[in-house]
Amino acid sequence: MESYLSILVGLYFAGSVFLLLSQSLIRVLIGIALLGNAVNLLIFTAGRITRGVPPIVPDGLKAASSSIANPLPQALILTAIVISFALFAFVLVLTYRAYEATGTDNTSKMRVAEPTETIRLPEGY
Repeated sequence: MESYLSILVGLYFAGSVFLLLSQSLIRVLIGIALLGNAVNLLIFTAGRITRGVPPIVPDGLKAASSSIANPLPQALILTAIVISFALFAFVLVLTYRAYEATGTDNTSKMRVAEPTETIRLPEGY
């Protein structure tokens, strides 16, 4: 099961990098969301998948056995979900404001602050 999830994590990362390198801001937003899900799945896979086992340590147990689930990846994933949702909401509002200001979602056409003509550099001082 973990090998299938590792392949899925690789596909998520590849898809998110492809979308992040796009010129359309909508694709970049989808890439950010996909990257967050890939990281969450990576943490989940790295924390070992134990099915039907609660993360509760029985009383009197001195050493951890294999029948105890690791609660740390679950806590990290919950925190990462909240952070990725907040980041996605911020980037969504930022993208909307940029679209309103420029009238396009193409990043190469959004370069309104850059000069269009070539500037001659000084040849000497």
